[in-house]
Amino acid sequence: MSTFRDLLAEGEAVPTEGWDFSWFTGRATEQRPSWGYARLLADRAARAEAVLDVQTGGGEVMATVPLAPPVVAATESWAPNLAIARRNLAPFGATVVQAEDTADLPFPDGHFDLVVSRHPVVTRWDEVRRVLRPGGTYLSQQVGAGSVRELTDYLMGPRPVAVHTQDPFTTTAGSSGVEATARAEAAGLEVVDLRQEALRMEFHDIAAVVHFLRKVIWIVPGFSVDAYRERLAELYGFMERHGPFVAYSQRYLIEARKG
Repeated sequence: MSTFRDLLAEGEAVPTEGWDFSWFTGRATEQRPSWGYARLLADRAARAEAVLDVQTGGGEVMATVPLAPPVVAATESWAPNLAIARRNLAPFGATVVQAEDTADLPFPDGHFDLVVSRHPVVTRWDEVRRVLRPGGTYLSQQVGAGSVRELTDYLMGPRPVAVHTQDPFTTTAGSSGVEATARAEAAGLEVVDLRQEALRMEFHDIAAVVHFLRKVIWIVPGFSVDAYRERLAELYGFMERHGPFVAYSQRYLIEARKG
């Protein structure tokens, strides 16, 4: 049986590149949103001429599209993900560009009729509108306010539920769907669909907690095992005695259109 120290070492050793969560199989579970983002993405992509996937990660989600439009492009800020994304999206002849999450999108005005993003760190609604053609669509699944706050609060103490930015055209992971709608509309987009759900998560061992916090960096900003060893030890003891640690991820789907 693995010890606390063994599990910490295992959670620290797992690579964090890309958005492949298969390592968690048997160690953590998460309900999926009822709307089926990948299915909606495939439907919109099949009818598009040019698509941009913003903050694509390793391109894993975009790569599932059965029928891609003639033009496929993606942005990603984290250098280790770029090679993964280029490999995954190579069958589409995609252009994958390194771009900081807060930067202007490196494409001309009106270049795409579809812009998509799954779990972006930052959404620049003004930039989304700029690169969309008239009548174009933005489709995104986002991390909502208070996502996995049970884990955040356990390690860090109570935190504000929602994350707010000063820029009137920008939201970040942890913003609410209501705030995202307001910022999208302020940028000149029409929000045509907004859906929100809370999804049960279960962590079955402390290695899964450690790897999750290393991979999803906004849950506990600046997380490291050394900084949180005492609280992780307490959580390990709880899980050994009482079973999985339960938290709830908050997700919302937003679809907007440029008039």
